[in-house]
Amino acid sequence: MALEVGIVGLPNSGKTTLFNALTRAGAEITAYASVTDKPNVGMATIADDRLDRLARIVSAKKVTPAAIRVVDVPGTGPQLLGNLRQVDAILAVLDGFSDGATPADDLETLRLELLVADRDHVERRHERVQKEAKSGDAAKRAELETLTELLAHLDAGRALAEWPGELPAELDPLTTKPLLAVENGTGGIDCKLEAELAELPDEEAAEFREGPSALDEVVRRLKDALGLITFFTVGEKETRAWTLRSGQTALDAAATIHTDIARGFIRCEVISAEDLLDAGSHAEAAKRGTQRLEGKTYVVADGDVLNIRFNV
Repeated sequence: MALEVGIVGLPNSGKTTLFNALTRAGAEITAYASVTDKPNVGMATIADDRLDRLARIVSAKKVTPAAIRVVDVPGTGPQLLGNLRQVDAILAVLDGFSDGATPADDLETLRLELLVADRDHVERRHERVQKEAKSGDAAKRAELETLTELLAHLDAGRALAEWPGELPAELDPLTTKPLLAVENGTGGIDCKLEAELAELPDEEAAEFREGPSALDEVVRRLKDALGLITFFTVGEKETRAWTLRSGQTALDAAATIHTDIARGFIRCEVISAEDLLDAGSHAEAAKRGTQRLEGKTYVVADGDVLNIRFNV
């Protein structure tokens, strides 16, 4: 399953414009939203020049980049922000183009909105556990005590990321997630321009840019914040890039591709992308001894090309 990032922003900050630029989804841009509006959902590809180079050496018929699922909520407030409880990171889009814009103040406002949403979340859980604890269940009574302390912690204006202890497993907090600020304006990214360029073929869009895409930098920051690495599967039918968390294993990579592959995992052929590109083919890499066999517990490195042998 693809990792997810949520996009938040104050009205007219350009957050849906950024969503469209990242995903090319063409979502409708509106000035106002209600709690009945559904989030916009799309996929943002992760640019990686190694992918096309690998695809060329096998003449791949299909090339599929790695991607991150993007969720754009239509506003703020506890109910709308609750749609982001399952995401892995949050992009905060800040107005940097309006007269009198103060991006730093907007960021603090969004932090407060997330904190208020977490307080609402914890309070709801507290009410539920308070009723359940009346049965005398020791675990529920202990959780109730923790939740009471968490409410006081949040009321003091502190995020749950600052909580020194372990949070109840049933909570899905927002203020523990990585929060990356993106300024929409001259001091950051021109979201409107990027959204317009996203509608053009890549070659044409590159002609309008003076340098690399600003969106690639946003995605790079997300990768760094989430501790993501990229691995590849290289074949004639399809050459594809995938993401893993740093430190995950060959078995995790197999599960990312398909649960059946993980279940029937035997072993994994591994070669770095650069070694394969230098060799020009798997056969030549095998002759050079740069391709090796690894087991389930092998920790995948960024740029690894994996060929997983399995039997179901």
